Amino acid sequence: MAIKGVLFDFSGTLLRIEPTVSWLRATLDRTGIALDDAEFDRCARELEAVGALPGSTHSPVVPESIADVWATRDESAARHRAAYLALVRQVQLPAPELAEALYARHMTPAAWHPYPDTREVLTGLHRRGVRVGVVSNIGWDLRPVFREHGLAPYVDTYVLSYELGVQKPDPRLFELGCEGLGTDPVDTLMVGDDRVADGGAAGIGCAVHFVDHLPAAERPDGLRPVLRRVDGIHDPQ
Repeated sequence: MAIKGVLFDFSGTLLRIEPTVSWLRATLDRTGIALDDAEFDRCARELEAVGALPGSTHSPVVPESIADVWATRDESAARHRAAYLALVRQVQLPAPELAEALYARHMTPAAWHPYPDTREVLTGLHRRGVRVGVVSNIGWDLRPVFREHGLAPYVDTYVLSYELGVQKPDPRLFELGCEGLGTDPVDTLMVGDDRVADGGAAGIGCAVHFVDHLPAAERPDGLRPVLRRVDGIHDPQ
Protein backbone atom coordinates (compact mmCIF):
# COMPACT_ATOMS: atom_id res chain seq x y z
CA MET A 1 0.00 0.00 0.00
CA ALA A 2 1.35 3.40 -1.00
CA ILE A 3 0.15 5.97 1.55
CA LYS A 4 -1.23 9.01 -0.27
CA GLY A 5 -2.96 10.67 2.67
CA VAL A 6 -2.66 10.77 6.46
CA LEU A 7 -5.48 11.64 8.86
CA PHE A 8 -4.44 12.76 12.34
CA ASP A 9 -6.30 13.04 15.59
CA PHE A 10 -5.76 16.37 17.37
CA SER A 11 -5.52 16.16 21.15
CA GLY A 12 -2.84 13.80 22.42
CA THR A 13 -1.64 13.13 18.88
CA LEU A 14 -0.47 16.34 17.22
CA LEU A 15 -0.86 18.73 20.15
CA ARG A 16 -1.23 18.42 23.91
CA ILE A 17 -3.19 20.60 26.32
CA GLU A 18 -1.24 22.50 28.98
CA PRO A 19 -1.02 21.05 32.52
CA THR A 20 -3.83 21.77 34.97
CA VAL A 21 -1.72 24.16 37.03
CA SER A 22 -0.89 26.24 33.94
CA TRP A 23 -4.55 26.19 32.87
CA LEU A 24 -5.66 27.48 36.24
CA ARG A 25 -2.85 30.05 36.56
CA ALA A 26 -3.46 31.55 33.12
CA THR A 27 -7.19 31.79 33.81
CA LEU A 28 -6.67 33.48 37.16
CA ASP A 29 -4.27 35.96 35.56
CA ARG A 30 -6.80 36.79 32.86
CA THR A 31 -9.70 37.25 35.28
CA GLY A 32 -7.67 39.09 37.93
CA ILE A 33 -8.71 36.63 40.62
CA ALA A 34 -6.02 36.17 43.27
CA LEU A 35 -5.56 33.02 45.36
CA ASP A 36 -3.06 32.25 48.05
CA ASP A 37 -0.78 29.28 47.49
CA ALA A 38 -2.84 26.87 49.57
CA GLU A 39 -6.10 27.74 47.81
CA PHE A 40 -4.45 27.56 44.39
CA ASP A 41 -3.02 24.14 45.16
CA ARG A 42 -6.41 22.91 46.38
CA CYS A 43 -8.25 24.12 43.27
CA ALA A 44 -5.64 22.69 40.91
CA ARG A 45 -5.59 19.35 42.72
CA GLU A 46 -9.38 19.04 42.74
CA LEU A 47 -9.81 20.13 39.13
CA GLU A 48 -7.31 17.48 38.12
CA ALA A 49 -8.97 14.83 40.28
CA VAL A 50 -12.35 15.28 38.54
CA GLY A 51 -10.79 15.38 35.06
CA ALA A 52 -12.13 18.87 34.38
CA LEU A 53 -9.45 19.89 31.85
CA PRO A 54 -10.48 18.90 28.31
CA GLY A 55 -7.71 17.01 26.56
CA SER A 56 -6.10 15.70 29.74
CA THR A 57 -5.63 12.01 30.44
CA HIS A 58 -7.21 12.06 33.90
CA SER A 59 -10.32 9.92 34.11
CA PRO A 60 -13.29 12.25 34.57
CA VAL A 61 -15.68 12.02 37.48
CA VAL A 62 -18.96 12.36 35.58
CA PRO A 63 -22.07 13.31 37.57
CA GLU A 64 -24.93 10.90 36.89
CA SER A 65 -27.12 13.83 35.90
CA ILE A 66 -25.02 14.48 32.79
CA ALA A 67 -24.10 10.91 31.83
CA ASP A 68 -26.05 11.11 28.57
CA VAL A 69 -24.58 14.50 27.68
CA TRP A 70 -21.09 13.25 28.49
CA ALA A 71 -21.43 10.23 26.21
CA THR A 72 -22.18 12.46 23.23
CA ARG A 73 -20.34 15.60 24.32
CA ASP A 74 -18.42 15.95 21.05
CA GLU A 75 -21.55 16.01 18.88
CA SER A 76 -22.24 19.71 19.47
CA ALA A 77 -20.61 22.80 20.93
CA ALA A 78 -23.44 23.14 23.47
CA ARG A 79 -23.09 19.57 24.74
CA HIS A 80 -19.31 19.85 24.99
CA ARG A 81 -19.56 23.07 26.98
CA ALA A 82 -22.27 21.68 29.27
CA ALA A 83 -20.33 18.50 29.94
CA TYR A 84 -17.08 20.16 30.91
CA LEU A 85 -18.69 22.96 32.91
CA ALA A 86 -20.44 20.26 34.93
CA LEU A 87 -17.08 18.69 35.72
CA VAL A 88 -15.53 22.03 36.70
CA ARG A 89 -18.47 22.91 38.94
CA GLN A 90 -17.87 19.87 41.10
CA VAL A 91 -14.96 21.87 42.52
CA GLN A 92 -15.56 24.72 44.96
CA LEU A 93 -14.11 27.70 43.09
CA PRO A 94 -13.37 31.12 44.60
CA ALA A 95 -15.61 32.94 42.11
CA PRO A 96 -18.57 31.64 40.06
CA GLU A 97 -17.30 33.20 36.82
CA LEU A 98 -14.12 31.13 37.01
CA ALA A 99 -15.83 28.03 35.58
CA GLU A 100 -16.71 29.77 32.31
CA ALA A 101 -13.28 31.38 32.18
CA LEU A 102 -11.55 28.02 32.59
CA TYR A 103 -13.62 26.56 29.77
CA ALA A 104 -12.78 29.52 27.54
CA ARG A 105 -9.06 29.19 28.30
CA HIS A 106 -8.79 25.63 27.01
CA MET A 107 -9.99 26.76 23.55
CA THR A 108 -7.17 29.29 23.12
CA PRO A 109 -4.07 28.50 21.03
CA ALA A 110 -1.85 29.35 24.00
CA ALA A 111 -3.30 26.42 25.94
CA TRP A 112 -2.01 23.91 23.37
CA HIS A 113 1.52 22.83 22.59
CA PRO A 114 2.62 20.80 19.56
CA TYR A 115 4.57 17.65 20.25
CA PRO A 116 8.29 18.13 19.54
CA ASP A 117 8.13 16.26 16.23
CA THR A 118 4.74 17.53 15.00
CA ARG A 119 6.12 20.21 12.67
CA GLU A 120 8.85 17.91 11.39
CA VAL A 121 6.35 15.20 10.49
CA LEU A 122 3.79 17.53 8.91
CA THR A 123 6.40 19.30 6.82
CA GLY A 124 7.93 15.95 5.89
CA LEU A 125 4.58 14.71 4.62
CA HIS A 126 4.08 17.95 2.71
CA ARG A 127 7.45 17.57 0.99
CA ARG A 128 6.56 14.01 0.02
CA GLY A 129 3.29 15.14 -1.57
CA VAL A 130 1.20 13.30 1.03
CA ARG A 131 -2.05 15.08 1.86
CA VAL A 132 -2.92 15.66 5.51
CA GLY A 133 -6.20 15.91 7.39
CA VAL A 134 -7.29 16.34 11.00
CA VAL A 135 -10.21 14.26 12.27
CA SER A 136 -11.14 15.23 15.80
CA ASN A 137 -13.79 14.56 18.42
CA ILE A 138 -14.14 18.11 19.68
CA GLY A 139 -16.72 20.72 20.62
CA TRP A 140 -15.07 23.86 19.23
CA ASP A 141 -13.13 25.15 16.23
CA LEU A 142 -9.48 24.09 16.50
CA ARG A 143 -8.39 25.76 13.25
CA PRO A 144 -7.07 28.88 15.06
CA VAL A 145 -4.77 26.62 17.11
CA PHE A 146 -3.16 25.32 13.92
CA ARG A 147 -2.88 28.82 12.47
CA GLU A 148 -1.30 30.25 15.63
CA HIS A 149 1.29 27.49 15.80
CA GLY A 150 2.15 27.79 12.11
CA LEU A 151 0.81 24.32 11.27
CA ALA A 152 -2.19 25.28 9.13
CA PRO A 153 -0.26 25.37 5.81
CA TYR A 154 0.31 21.61 6.15
CA VAL A 155 -3.31 20.62 6.77
CA ASP A 156 -5.53 20.08 3.73
CA THR A 157 -8.83 19.29 5.46
CA TYR A 158 -10.47 19.32 8.90
CA VAL A 159 -13.27 17.01 9.99
CA LEU A 160 -14.64 18.10 13.37
CA SER A 161 -17.28 16.09 15.18
CA TYR A 162 -19.27 19.03 16.55
CA GLU A 163 -19.75 20.47 13.07
CA LEU A 164 -21.24 17.20 11.83
CA GLY A 165 -23.19 15.93 14.84
CA VAL A 166 -21.36 12.59 15.00
CA GLN A 167 -18.22 11.48 16.80
CA LYS A 168 -15.54 8.89 16.29
CA PRO A 169 -15.56 5.94 15.84
CA ASP A 170 -18.48 6.69 13.49
CA PRO A 171 -17.13 5.79 10.03
CA ARG A 172 -18.67 8.88 8.46
CA LEU A 173 -15.94 11.07 9.95
CA PHE A 174 -13.18 9.00 8.40
CA GLU A 175 -15.03 8.79 5.10
CA LEU A 176 -15.30 12.59 5.02
CA GLY A 177 -11.63 12.84 5.90
CA CYS A 178 -10.67 10.69 2.93
CA GLU A 179 -13.01 12.67 0.68
CA GLY A 180 -11.37 15.88 1.83
CA LEU A 181 -7.96 14.49 1.01
CA GLY A 182 -9.09 13.00 -2.27
CA THR A 183 -7.69 9.63 -1.28
CA ASP A 184 -9.12 6.14 -1.14
CA PRO A 185 -9.30 4.69 2.40
CA VAL A 186 -6.92 1.88 1.44
CA ASP A 187 -4.32 4.55 0.57
CA THR A 188 -4.90 6.48 3.81
CA LEU A 189 -3.31 6.17 7.24
CA MET A 190 -5.14 7.25 10.41
CA VAL A 191 -2.91 8.33 13.32
CA GLY A 192 -4.36 8.70 16.81
CA ASP A 193 -4.03 7.91 20.49
CA ASP A 194 -7.41 6.25 21.12
CA ARG A 195 -7.71 2.63 20.02
CA VAL A 196 -11.50 2.75 20.05
CA ALA A 197 -12.24 6.19 18.60
CA ASP A 198 -9.36 6.39 16.13
CA GLY A 199 -9.37 2.67 15.50
CA GLY A 200 -12.76 3.14 13.85
CA ALA A 201 -10.91 4.15 10.68
CA ALA A 202 -9.99 0.51 10.12
CA GLY A 203 -13.65 -0.19 9.49
CA ILE A 204 -13.55 1.70 6.19
CA GLY A 205 -10.22 0.21 5.13
CA CYS A 206 -7.68 2.72 6.46
CA ALA A 207 -4.46 1.57 8.04
CA VAL A 208 -4.16 2.82 11.63
CA HIS A 209 -1.11 3.89 13.62
CA PHE A 210 -1.35 4.59 17.36
CA VAL A 211 0.70 6.95 19.50
CA ASP A 212 0.82 7.33 23.28
CA HIS A 213 -1.10 10.25 24.79
CA LEU A 214 1.70 11.63 26.96
CA PRO A 215 2.86 15.11 27.99
CA ALA A 216 4.78 16.72 25.14
CA ALA A 217 8.14 16.55 26.91
CA GLU A 218 7.70 12.81 27.49
CA ARG A 219 7.03 11.97 23.84
CA PRO A 220 9.72 13.66 21.74
CA ASP A 221 9.51 11.43 18.68
CA GLY A 222 6.25 9.49 18.79
CA LEU A 223 5.14 10.74 15.36
CA ARG A 224 8.35 10.08 13.44
CA PRO A 225 7.38 6.45 12.69
CA VAL A 226 4.62 7.91 10.49
CA LEU A 227 7.25 9.20 8.05
CA ARG A 228 9.00 5.86 8.06
CA ARG A 229 5.70 4.14 7.37
CA VAL A 230 4.97 6.48 4.48
CA ASP A 231 8.44 5.65 3.15
CA GLY A 232 7.59 1.95 3.33
CA ILE A 233 9.53 1.20 6.50
CA HIS A 234 7.22 -0.54 8.99
CA ASP A 235 7.86 -0.26 12.73
CA PRO A 236 6.19 -2.81 15.06
CA GLN A 237 3.15 -1.35 16.86
